[in-house]
Amino acid sequence: MTIKLGALLTATVLLTGSIVAASAPAQAVTSVTFAARTVAGPGVPEDPNAPSPHNVVPVGTVDLTMAAGQTAYVVSVMRVNSATIRTLFDNEIICKLPDGTSKNMVMGQNVYESTNPATTWTDVTLTTRYLVQAPVAGKVICTAQVRAHSLGYAASTFRLVGGSLRFADQNIDNGTDGKALQQSFPAGLARVDASTPSAWVPALDMFDIAPGFKGLSVFGDTEYMVCHTTKTAEDCNTRGASTAKFTLYINQWKQDDSLCKTDEVRATIVKTVPYAVHHIYVPLNKPDFLVSTAPGCIPRFNAYVKVEWLGGETGAVQGVANGLNDSLTSTTKHNSDMSHVYVVPYH
Repeated sequence: MTIKLGALLTATVLLTGSIVAASAPAQAVTSVTFAARTVAGPGVPEDPNAPSPHNVVPVGTVDLTMAAGQTAYVVSVMRVNSATIRTLFDNEIICKLPDGTSKNMVMGQNVYESTNPATTWTDVTLTTRYLVQAPVAGKVICTAQVRAHSLGYAASTFRLVGGSLRFADQNIDNGTDGKALQQSFPAGLARVDASTPSAWVPALDMFDIAPGFKGLSVFGDTEYMVCHTTKTAEDCNTRGASTAKFTLYINQWKQDDSLCKTDEVRATIVKTVPYAVHHIYVPLNKPDFLVSTAPGCIPRFNAYVKVEWLGGETGAVQGVANGLNDSLTSTTKHNSDMSHVYVVPYH
């Protein structure tokens, strides 16, 4: 990996039209665009004990033959609007690995009906992006899929305007231990409210890279939920919102375990999340954290997102989503990571 990704990897490029086909059967398909389509969301069952699965619609697939331990960077961008009813919208990537396992990631948000005057939430773009490492040599196959569920008893639809799925980089440098520089927040919630105003997640613990890298492009993608589940719906103001600040921190360390340098200045976002939106994707990127070679400093780092509750309803960082249905009618399920931090070193 010898280029700086920076703005290239954070840019949102939305395309429409047919999925791009490989030019030859044996050639890998490393980038596709999504055709515009209408996606249905099943209604909420009137029986509270009945299952309430998502509709799952695959929209594009890419593949890459990888060596054992090779790490690639995969990105899916989706834009939706024209919802008939407020609807859950998820952008999920399922990557099947050559050893039979999978590495999955999902980001989501509720999209408002098109007639809602709160236009900020009627047209939504979500980006799901992460590192995929092949445990053994073979083909990695990644599929982007839309997940949808109406938030009313009646079924809903929204319009997938377009988007893309691609391997943004096919060979990302790993840490000195050979592992991908990535960590997801585990299943559960990290609450933030008046009594616990801060959480330091998602986080990537101490890692080392080989000498000689110029810098790091560091990403912290957080799924933030308003009204965490330790409170009942009656405890939440359904006309209210939760406001929080998200700051990405990157630290470099010295051989004696003291701090070499830190950076957080250009990676802060404040978000206000209405109760009806429920959860949102908060992306952060520090594209140019320069590796210090000052006396005593070594290429050892850690990174995390600090989430600070500023007011309104309670909030939480969401971890791995367990038990997602594989399809609308399937009884099989899978897990997908959500909030996560990852690092791309560059020369």
